[in-house]
Amino acid sequence: MNKAHQYQLENKQRYLDELFEILRIPSISADSSYSKEIINCAETISKNLRESGLDHVEICQTKGNPVVYADKIINSELPTVLVYGHYDVQPADPLNLWESDPFDPIIKKTDIHPEGAIYARGSADDKGQFFMHVKAIESLIKTDTLPCNVKIIVEGEEEVGSVNLGSFLKENTSKLSCDIILISDTHIFSNQIPTVTTGLRGLSYVEVELEGPNRDLHSGLYGGAVPNPINVLSSMIASLIDKDGKITVKGFYDKVIELTPEDRAELNKLPFNEEEFKKSIGLNDTEGEKGYNSLERTSIRPTLDVNGIWGGYTGEGAKTVIPSKAYAKISMRLVPDQNPEEITQLFTEHFTSLAPKSVKVTVTPHHGGNAYVLPSTDPGYKAAKLAMEKTFDKEVLPYRTGGSIPIVSLFEEVLGAKSVLMGFGLDSDAIHSPNEHYGVFNFYKGIETIPYFFKYYTENLKKKNS
Repeated sequence: MNKAHQYQLENKQRYLDELFEILRIPSISADSSYSKEIINCAETISKNLRESGLDHVEICQTKGNPVVYADKIINSELPTVLVYGHYDVQPADPLNLWESDPFDPIIKKTDIHPEGAIYARGSADDKGQFFMHVKAIESLIKTDTLPCNVKIIVEGEEEVGSVNLGSFLKENTSKLSCDIILISDTHIFSNQIPTVTTGLRGLSYVEVELEGPNRDLHSGLYGGAVPNPINVLSSMIASLIDKDGKITVKGFYDKVIELTPEDRAELNKLPFNEEEFKKSIGLNDTEGEKGYNSLERTSIRPTLDVNGIWGGYTGEGAKTVIPSKAYAKISMRLVPDQNPEEITQLFTEHFTSLAPKSVKVTVTPHHGGNAYVLPSTDPGYKAAKLAMEKTFDKEVLPYRTGGSIPIVSLFEEVLGAKSVLMGFGLDSDAIHSPNEHYGVFNFYKGIETIPYFFKYYTENLKKKNS
């Protein structure tokens, strides 16, 4: 057993205690009423980074929530790994569906997590996962076994689109210069089948508004003679996907890169079980784009989904009105070569063209980002694969996931470095949902594995440069 792992074993309970302290802080970035908690969380993380032995710990101000920075530079001749994470979390609503207080973490054993899982908002996304890096780095610093330089940035706006991180990167390119970026904000296929994420989908997110009459109208006096924005909106949304599951926005698929049969075969080596997938989310059947299975639909194909729809009267009892306005939020997950700004424009033109003259349409773009692919030939991928195979003692497969981390493509654009997505969560962790949880096994396995990534990545670059 190496020194760092021995140190980790001796400090397991402290690691959990420190994580719980961070999880108790409701650092919700979508709600400005939690701004004090955002600052509290950034300060608590900064304190932990100092105690872990990192240098130059700073709380860097932005136009929004602050970014926490720290580093440990041991030798300018060695490679530098930049670790990224985020301390902001999603709102906990609906609170009535939580089995325990979302900001009072507890450990419960489950069939998937016989060693227990940490139930709390942010446990898997992303406090529990970025904190693995802090404790892994601490174990290396405290045992004097850190093999490379490390830098850490932890932002507070990921859940609202990282709106200010781009400016922060551009203003601090020298401070953040690195050879590779390491991120744990993804999941593995399962604890029995570890994977390294090699692809993320991009995102275009919009809000649409339909306006009909200049006020809410009595449905008896006006019904049948005037447009109902909710009816019209529902009809327009229904036309966005055809009977074969294809998105009908003109030009939507023009730049989609189709995977080769060989690449599709590689993806399908993962033992995806359709019946277990349906059972896990309480469905009798799945649906989607014709010609693709559920694994492919959720990873290598673009999608369009309504994330919310509202308008009119939704309170208790009855109120017979034709609403003046109706709204919906719509997200489109994108694949490589689909440009989010271009897709947003194509959607806006198409959606506006669907509306009858009787209503006014407004499409408001929100955040978005490009898709991302990490080649299997990249030294970072190779190091992550070796590291996970070392600690899991199993073959590690590449895995494309359907989620989006818009900042990844921006990292490559601004810093000129690839990102390695070495997450340890599971897709059953209920991130963004009530009862979010993160396996205790996964938390400790991440802390054990990350030092091996630093080791193998440094060795790979030495071989490459020798």
